[in-house]
Amino acid sequence: MELIAEDVTNHGCIDLTVKLPERIYLFEFKVVPDQAAGQALAQLKARSYADKYRADGRPLHLVGIEFSRQQRNVVGFEVQEG
Repeated sequence: MELIAEDVTNHGCIDLTVKLPERIYLFEFKVVPDQAAGQALAQLKARSYADKYRADGRPLHLVGIEFSRQQRNVVGFEVQEG
């Protein structure tokens, strides 16, 4: 397993990349005022972060996690195959 924090791409930085032998996970973390808004997963897709690993051949999974500033807890969690 390989972990890469602030994984640099030509479109920005992936918050966390987790490379396993059989697949790759790309994580984006967002702090939101209160309720989940889908911003984390939307950023992964809008900035085409998965492009960096498409030629690798392993399945890609985009993971968006949102934390509430008010509740101080996870309020949103979305996963999509990339």
